Amino acid sequence: MKFFGDQDPDREPIVIQDYDPAWPAMFEELAEPVRGALVGMNARVEHVGSTAVPGLAAKEVIDMDVVVASPQDVPEAVERLGRLGYLHRGDLGIRGREAFAWPPGSRRHHLYVVPAGSEPFLNHLRFRDHLRSHTEDADAYAALKRLLAQTYRTDRARYTDAKSAFIGRILGG
Repeated sequence: MKFFGDQDPDREPIVIQDYDPAWPAMFEELAEPVRGALVGMNARVEHVGSTAVPGLAAKEVIDMDVVVASPQDVPEAVERLGRLGYLHRGDLGIRGREAFAWPPGSRRHHLYVVPAGSEPFLNHLRFRDHLRSHTEDADAYAALKRLLAQTYRTDRARYTDAKSAFIGRILGG
């Protein structure tokens, strides 16, 4: 896979920082052109992931879900996002969620296309909303992420895998 810039972003050190109140504005800045590309599609853009939870420590990487009305709308969304410079990367092993690399020159972020009502989208919302309303779980998640960032400093795949049990506990309960 070719990445933009000089480095493979998957090998950059994982840095967890305290919550930044500028993250919602960063989301809006990134979402604006995406919304423009999707005009007329009955789609919306949701801020998901840790940066969408006020007070939660996170990597400074905005996660966005482009929510389309049905699975039949996914190919058109993929095409339109490609015109903005997003590189479609497939589902990356998560059925019902299409992932993208950010456009050249853009702030690093994660973008996914998901049908409304799909399991990946509902899981993103359930996890985000749970952490928003359960500060003790948000604090525990932040502590876990800080520990895992030290343990798996440049191994994003293992960092992500190591969070799975915590996320599964929240989504399962």
